[in-house]
Amino acid sequence: MRSIVSLLLASTALGACVLDPAVQEAAAPANDSAESAPEVVTEPVLEVIATGANIAGANGIHFGPDGLLYITSVIGSDLTVINPDTGEELKRFTAADGVIGPDDVAFASDGSYYWTSILTGEVAGFTPNGDKIIAAQLPPGPNPITFSDDDRLFVSQCFLGTNVYELDPKGVEPPRLIADDLGPGCGLNGMDWGPDDRLYGPRWFTGEVVSLDVETGARRIEATGFQTPAAIKFDSMGRLHVLDTGRGELVRLDGDTREVVATLSPGLDNFAFDAADTPFVSSFTDGFIKRVNADGSITSLQPGGMAHPGGLGVMGDTVWVADVHAIRGFDRMTGEEIITQRNIVGVGALGGSINLSVDGDQLILTSWFDGDVRIWDPASEQRLAHYANLAGPVAAVRYADGLAIAEHLKGGVFLYGEGEPAPLATGLPAPTGLFAKDGALYVSDRERGEILMIARNGAALETPEVVASGLAAPEGFVVSAQGIVVVEAEPSHLTHIAADGTRNHLADLPIGSPGAPGLPPSQIFNGVTMDEDGNLFISGEADRVLYRIKAPWAK
Repeated sequence: MRSIVSLLLASTALGACVLDPAVQEAAAPANDSAESAPEVVTEPVLEVIATGANIAGANGIHFGPDGLLYITSVIGSDLTVINPDTGEELKRFTAADGVIGPDDVAFASDGSYYWTSILTGEVAGFTPNGDKIIAAQLPPGPNPITFSDDDRLFVSQCFLGTNVYELDPKGVEPPRLIADDLGPGCGLNGMDWGPDDRLYGPRWFTGEVVSLDVETGARRIEATGFQTPAAIKFDSMGRLHVLDTGRGELVRLDGDTREVVATLSPGLDNFAFDAADTPFVSSFTDGFIKRVNADGSITSLQPGGMAHPGGLGVMGDTVWVADVHAIRGFDRMTGEEIITQRNIVGVGALGGSINLSVDGDQLILTSWFDGDVRIWDPASEQRLAHYANLAGPVAAVRYADGLAIAEHLKGGVFLYGEGEPAPLATGLPAPTGLFAKDGALYVSDRERGEILMIARNGAALETPEVVASGLAAPEGFVVSAQGIVVVEAEPSHLTHIAADGTRNHLADLPIGSPGAPGLPPSQIFNGVTMDEDGNLFISGEADRVLYRIKAPWAK
């Protein structure tokens, strides 16, 4: 992760693009008095005001035969190896190594290890020699993975399917379906092979742990009464442990007794035992890795915090950041994280948050993964409205007494209010960011490289007006009287487009991975917003930070 430093970045003119005449007129500079002292122009300063996790959401974890801890990250699209004593990162496998969106990881007895790619359906691994091998190409959804004691490989879908499979680790034999009736919403999660030669796993939406006869698919209930069980594991003594992500607890079952081994925060993902039966716990919400010591104390090995910062907006003195499985509020002056509200996937009222916008005292939360938009009151922590079953929603803003929602799979922006949604713009290959100002509604299209005005005074324009063109994958943006500030994802730039069309490069911003095929190309939205003092705030997904920079025109 980059050091917390302030970077001086030159405001270099890069070219020109077309601005809407109305924006140009609004941005025309006022005539200064001849007696006025010459203005001292300073270069904008980009600063990191808040940091988060080193890992973009820590998902499945497993100890290798080398005694090191292997950690998967779906959204980070990497597999991190750390020293379990110190937390030091020793190696990180990425897409360049053939690791794409891994959700869980498991080791075979020969030292080979495999992972699941929930978004692409690939189940793949590395042999002891480091060669990649594909065990299966399944439909999207493979999530937990485990080996039996005799190296049989098992995988289940969760959140994007419900099937449980046995796979051939060499990828020669086709997948064998074991069960397809564990839904709705999830088959098994966080599985382990039991001492009685049965496959064990939690059922996320039913609060129970079950075991399967892998030959027949017959199952029995092993434990109930959990809020949201995310993972199970057996220690060396054969005792079953359950990670309850809803309660943030690690629970040990020993006969008829239950003991809470550790209490952490909700949003936990998985856990693993080392050779001494010490449990290590991961968090998909906060990205941390923590060790539960023998005396009950907790040691943080990898820090938690922002794991996938996306869209953002300013409400008073608070900068709200959409963090996929949480929303986080930061003091706009100090960067202090002052409030965090977490969601449990598929269960919590908050829901997922890949993008957000501010609507008075409320937040509009958007998640293409959940396929919905929600109106959220952060003060009461209540959901006030819910727009479900949308077609890949990427952004939503209040507009004309309704909600304007950009839907990737429908290729357009639609106004939701009374009656059927009304199209505001269609035929867009990648509608991405939305911004409403002075009765006008703007959208960025990541594929077309344009920002368009699509509506004025509450009505759709017959022909959208291109406000800015020639952009490289524009995502979040703000429109003001002084022009436009936009995040260009492909060159990883923050760009100011002045009223006369001149482009000024404001900052270099590490940008996260683009979406997998079929997903919105932004994947995690790269947002920018501005407060009343002209401070621009930008989400730094790649480094999991919150940036601040003065707008070029701000005093």
